[in-house]
Amino acid sequence: MTHRGDDPWAALVWRMVADQIVSRGITEPRVLDAMRSVKRPLFVPEAERARAYEDGPLSIGRGQTISQPYIVALMTELARLDPGSRVLEVGTGSGYQTAVLAACAREVFTVELEPELSARAARTLSAAGVTNVRLRTGDGSLGWPEEAPFDAILVTAAAADVPPALLDQLGLGSRLVIPLGTTSQNLYVFTREAGGIRRESVIPVRFVPLR
Repeated sequence: MTHRGDDPWAALVWRMVADQIVSRGITEPRVLDAMRSVKRPLFVPEAERARAYEDGPLSIGRGQTISQPYIVALMTELARLDPGSRVLEVGTGSGYQTAVLAACAREVFTVELEPELSARAARTLSAAGVTNVRLRTGDGSLGWPEEAPFDAILVTAAAADVPPALLDQLGLGSRLVIPLGTTSQNLYVFTREAGGIRRESVIPVRFVPLR
C-alpha cells in the first residue's frame, strides 16, 4: 500500500480517493489500494501533470483521453477481479487503466489501435515497474482470441454495439464492462452465465468513440 510520505503526490492521491471515489460508493479494498498506488501523473502529458488528480478526464493526444479517476475505479470494481484474474483491455491509451488493472489481476492483455500511444504506454508502464502486462497494437474489437477466455474484459472507448468477438472471449461467469452509445452513452456490464448473456446498465458516461 502507498503511504502518504512515499512521494510528493501522496496527499493529492489520498484526497482523490476519499473525495472522488469512496464518496461515490466504491468500496472494494483492492481497487482503492490500486488507485492509491498507481502514480497517475506518470500517465498524463507533462504539461498536464499538475491537473493529474482533478475530477475529470485529460487529453493524452491523438484524439484520446485518460479517463476520470472515478470511472477508472468504477470500471475496475465492476470487473470483479481477483489476484488470479486474466483481463483483456481494449484501448490502452496512456496505460493508466492498464496499470490499475495490473495491480488487481494476475495478467493484463491490452490492445491499442494507435501505434504512437501503444509505444508510449509501453514505456510508461515499464518506467512504473508494471511487469504483468502484454501489449498489442491493432483492432481491439477483435479481442485477443489466442489468449481467450478472459475472466474480465474492459473497453475504454464507446462502441455503437458490443463487438461479437469480445462476448465470444468471455469465460463462464466473466464480465465485459463497456460504454455503449453514440449521441448518448451508458456504461454496461455483460456477464456470461450458464443460460446466456446477462446485460446490466450502470450509469451514463462520456467516452471517445471506439475505432
